[in-house]
Amino acid sequence: MLNLKEKIAFNHYYDEAPEDQIARIKRIKADFGSDLMMVAHHYQKDEIVAFADARGDSLKLAQIAAQNHTAKKIVFCGVHFMAETADILTTDQQQVVLPDPMAGCSMADMANPFQLTKAWQTITDRYGDSIIPVTYVNSSAAIKAFVGQKGGVAITSSNAKKIMTWALKQAKHLLFLPDQHLGRNISLDLGIKPEEIGLWHAQQDYLEADQPDKLRVILWNGYCSVHQQFSVDNVKRLRQKYPDVKIIVHPECAHEVTAAADFVGSTSALINYVDQAPTNTRIAIGTDNNLVGRLKAKYATKQVMFLNPYSCACILMNRIDLPHLAWTMDQLAAGKTGHVITVDPQTAYWAKKALDKMLQLSL
Repeated sequence: MLNLKEKIAFNHYYDEAPEDQIARIKRIKADFGSDLMMVAHHYQKDEIVAFADARGDSLKLAQIAAQNHTAKKIVFCGVHFMAETADILTTDQQQVVLPDPMAGCSMADMANPFQLTKAWQTITDRYGDSIIPVTYVNSSAAIKAFVGQKGGVAITSSNAKKIMTWALKQAKHLLFLPDQHLGRNISLDLGIKPEEIGLWHAQQDYLEADQPDKLRVILWNGYCSVHQQFSVDNVKRLRQKYPDVKIIVHPECAHEVTAAADFVGSTSALINYVDQAPTNTRIAIGTDNNLVGRLKAKYATKQVMFLNPYSCACILMNRIDLPHLAWTMDQLAAGKTGHVITVDPQTAYWAKKALDKMLQLSL
């Protein structure tokens, strides 16, 4: 974190000409050569993606960073939990640098170890040891570590169905966190009945379930603030105006939205859908608008549209902007560390258990 003097010094970065910052970032990056790698999440602004050596979803970027044994500095243009995962998977000789440590994730923040410990005690008191915790990679290292300690596993939106299928064969019950929508969508796809799905309210410490004895999956009451902005009304309006439109959405959207869509898939799957679609196909996409805007520009021969043109891009992801990246590169050029993200060894050990199990099951 910056102290007051440093904050005052940082403010002038917002007064600099963007072209000067762009030139400086390019020069410093070139000076570091293979000692520095820069990765950017798909939801980043164009001004950040332009510098990336690789782009992808959160886990893919962490894996790319882990496969690079040359770079001493990994400048991670994403959010905090992603940088934590990258630190867990990279070597002790590498540093993961997050341009703004305040770039967090509202979904990840909806589950903390204190809440999870209380929930686990209540749920295991009722259901015994016949339960496995499953956490979305969009969670803190501390949550992943808790899950790893309890013999659980992490998932991504692309491998969730495969791994939850495995988990449901291992135990009678699953606790799925922190995204209730992804958990519900995958559970229903796997044939779990609505009455077999409960919802844990962490703020109130209670389990919402019509028939508690029939539960197979207990969801955590968390969600993505971006994907909450898409509604069935968005879908209906577009279908009325454009009967030929294909609606594609991320599985973090509410179930009524995914049920009304033509295709549901991870960020990479959505990108691939657009790439493979025939020329002139009209496609409305329900995910972060930074990415949708970039797809709209890239695939000019296809009619790419925003499912909700008024939805906000991820405000926390967008904290990684040109001034923060320029400041970070200046720090590194001056021999300073910038904002290094470090996960303590014990947390990293158990979190890696959950991640490694996921990777093994994804083969």
